[in-house]
Amino acid sequence: MPIQQTLPSSRFFLLLAVLFATLWFGQLDYRKLVKPDEGRYAEISREMVVSGDWVTPRLNDLKYFEKPPMQYWATAAAFETFGTNEWTARLWTALTGFAGVLLAGYTGARLYGRTAGLLAAIVLGSSFYYFALGHINTLDMGVSLFLELALAGFLLAHRDNAGSRENRNWMLLTWAAMAGAMLSKGLIGLVLPGAALVIYVLLTRQWQILARMHWIKGLALFGLLAVPWFVLVSQRNPEFFQFFFIHEHFQRFAADGHRRTGAWWYFFPVLIIGISPWLNWLLQSMRDGLRSQGETFRPGLLLLVWSVFIFFFFSISHSKLPAYILPIMPALAILIGKRLATTDARQLAPHFAGLAVLSAGVMIAALLLPQLQDLSSKDTPPEMILAYARWIQVACVTGCAGFVLAWLQSRRGKAFGAIVTAAAASSLVVTLFLCGHNSLARSNSAYYLAEAIKHEVRADIPFYSVLMYDQTLPFYMQRPMTLVAYTDELEMGIKAEPHKAIMNLETFRQRWQSEPKALALLRREDFEVFARDGFIPMRVIARDSRRVVVAKP
Repeated sequence: MPIQQTLPSSRFFLLLAVLFATLWFGQLDYRKLVKPDEGRYAEISREMVVSGDWVTPRLNDLKYFEKPPMQYWATAAAFETFGTNEWTARLWTALTGFAGVLLAGYTGARLYGRTAGLLAAIVLGSSFYYFALGHINTLDMGVSLFLELALAGFLLAHRDNAGSRENRNWMLLTWAAMAGAMLSKGLIGLVLPGAALVIYVLLTRQWQILARMHWIKGLALFGLLAVPWFVLVSQRNPEFFQFFFIHEHFQRFAADGHRRTGAWWYFFPVLIIGISPWLNWLLQSMRDGLRSQGETFRPGLLLLVWSVFIFFFFSISHSKLPAYILPIMPALAILIGKRLATTDARQLAPHFAGLAVLSAGVMIAALLLPQLQDLSSKDTPPEMILAYARWIQVACVTGCAGFVLAWLQSRRGKAFGAIVTAAAASSLVVTLFLCGHNSLARSNSAYYLAEAIKHEVRADIPFYSVLMYDQTLPFYMQRPMTLVAYTDELEMGIKAEPHKAIMNLETFRQRWQSEPKALALLRREDFEVFARDGFIPMRVIARDSRRVVVAKP
């Protein structure tokens, strides 16, 4: 029986939404912030609150222009409203991810009907990749929401039954969303939607779309929202333009110097794992988008063009990170939701049975994790791996049980119940994987180190970070450090304000000798060299598997 004939009452949907929201937002503060991204973006926002300067982003009290300020503003506002902690640090990511699920459902319903929209929301909200990135403090979910909003606005503005007023309002929302995307992550806010539109028009020869873009009002709105910050930050920081637009966009896309390279197939495994547990319908849904027809406008084809172009765009880039293709997930979820709406329960059963078997296989592999000694290292000792392995085992048991139950429901003709059960199992599996990652926090986060040294840290005592920079320690100490013989991503900020860093070890040693009190953060191997050579007098006040904090005796 097709799914649209088996939908339950509205009360059930309300209960489902409440449970999903509880799971989505309830875990934000369970894990400590991990390096590098979570600590970096939380600290930039914290320093924005402390300094009161909402124009020039700073990291470790150094100018930091790698990304625009949208997420910094949102997180700083959350810090001022609710306090500085892990929950508020991840709140913008979680809010934009949750809003993206609702937007995919709304857009799918307007394009293809209520059932397809509901299933699009379920697919997106329970996809491994999307659910996970909705709970990790990076910039990708925020820009993904604005790009999704731009896509949704364009789809709804140009659908065949849209009137002139609807077209105008949705297109203005599209222009505003592109401004939000540009303020979130730069020029891709314009490049990705613009290129997808050009490709669609060239494929369909629907030139009349270009006459319904509301160019004058749209560009004016875009400029009003996006341009002022770029003007202000450029006026206050002459080095901004070259670094942000040339270095961070064109050079990063075309050059290999950012240690983010990958093969042309880099994003294929990301997509395969990320779209799970709905992978079985991916190719079928994309084929439907290619074949979609309408009186004039073809939303399925635009969803497909959007997904394929973004995937290809980042595949040819010389800078690759797994989260880069996140903006294609809402478009694929809408296509999959449309496909599932016409799927019979009996067609679901083999898929869920396969997922149950796969979960069992991963569970067996997780049982072997503690035996694989090469997974542990001096930075991540075996006991941490073992603790995380237990969480993975529980997650796999949960997934296996959930997919078996989904298989049984689909065998009994309960298609919608089977999909909801599989979605719930998927969400719980990712939740357990995420929460279990906190088992590695003593290695990947500086929270416990900061707790151990907080009685020694005072504003009037200099704190040096020697030959390294830990992204999470300044956030948990609520103060920056003085970098010693280290630049990396802070090179531009150090060049702009060289007096805030120490460029060589000899100068550091002289400074250390002259201070009445001082603290320093070292990698464990550097500490051992310093101790062996007697480089500086020091006493250990805290250490973990990666780092050592010393004080001047």
